[in-house]
Amino acid sequence: MSKTNAPSGLGSEYHPLDSPQLENPHPFLARARSEEPVFFSPALGAWVVTRHADISAVVADTTRFSSAESITVGAATTPPEVVTALMDGYPLVPSLVDNDPPAHGRFRSLVSKAFTGRRLAEKEPFIRTLVDALIHSFRHERQADLFLRFAHPLSCSIIAEILGIPSSDIHRFRRWSDELSTVLAAHGPIEHQVACAQGVVEFQRYLASTLKEREVSPREDLLSDIVTGAQGMTPPMSMAELVSLLMQVHFAGHETTAGLIVGAVELLLEHPEQLRALRDDPGLIAGAVEEAVRMISPVHAMFRTALEAVEIGGVPIPKGAHIRIVYASANRDEARFHEPERFDIRRPEVKKHLAFGQGLHFCIGAPLARLEARLAVEALLRSLPGLRLVPGQKPGFLRSVTVRRHESLEVAWDVQANQAL
Repeated sequence: MSKTNAPSGLGSEYHPLDSPQLENPHPFLARARSEEPVFFSPALGAWVVTRHADISAVVADTTRFSSAESITVGAATTPPEVVTALMDGYPLVPSLVDNDPPAHGRFRSLVSKAFTGRRLAEKEPFIRTLVDALIHSFRHERQADLFLRFAHPLSCSIIAEILGIPSSDIHRFRRWSDELSTVLAAHGPIEHQVACAQGVVEFQRYLASTLKEREVSPREDLLSDIVTGAQGMTPPMSMAELVSLLMQVHFAGHETTAGLIVGAVELLLEHPEQLRALRDDPGLIAGAVEEAVRMISPVHAMFRTALEAVEIGGVPIPKGAHIRIVYASANRDEARFHEPERFDIRRPEVKKHLAFGQGLHFCIGAPLARLEARLAVEALLRSLPGLRLVPGQKPGFLRSVTVRRHESLEVAWDVQANQAL
């Protein structure tokens, strides 16, 4: 039996898309860091890397490790029925996250100016207004699902504003995001995967139609910037490349941030001493958000492909092997962080985390995610007195090989007389 097919002790136990690891992956990942920090997972057909130092080394080495399949388990796992359904749309070609130099730079240059400090400062009033409007829509109800009523519509509306998507179309984007997650994870009944693939095709056609519209009538938005920039490239980018880029920007721009907001609130409500410290000193909000990013790791993991035979943590990895780098594990590595399981909004070494990646593929939207989370948490704590978790709930989690976020989180609060008006 070859090394890549031989299930190790931990490898045979690794099922990140199933309970109980889906709900709480951290006990297993702690075992892995201690007992077998690099192991082969038959379920994923990939080597799994769990320590901060090893993951950092892999991410930094773009010569020996390719990002070409960084958000998929591997094309071989996609059922043929799903492949057939996807053929009705544009091919899912490498663009931003799943690309290597020099092609990666072409895609990054098209979207980078939308996330500069100046552009984000221009959007801050819009974000503040949206945050307040969403809270106002449910604050009299005493209880709400924080993901469905606040975090998801907030992050989705913001990325739509940046892209230039009409607000009337935003409700379609959550379904498309869930369907894209299912296709990328290749998880669930075949019939459901095929239906999701058909939704992905619908998403692609929508984006292509919108891009063609911007070619004729450009506006002050990212879609127009992308069309203009792509036309000036040599060679010009294809529609398939532009559609794949926009799908990634949209997905990453709201799924992960919605997960961060919900997770940050949950952490604060589960740690009343940290919540009190933040209320006493609002200046701690940036540290609270950064610590939440470390603890939650909304981008739970990604993949790399070995371009040559290599060693990771002393373990030989064959050329062509798929490698799962688990950022969530790196961010709780005892060798990097003091008491890593403790939520500490004053943590001095917090920015050593890898939640936004590092180097060439450092998350282009990290400043936006930090801004959204900061404004959201500040407003929720200010506007909802006595904010607390509803006891007894078991919130589900998105089944994704890359993203980890709640599918719901019920919170309650006290309604004051002037709030009910």
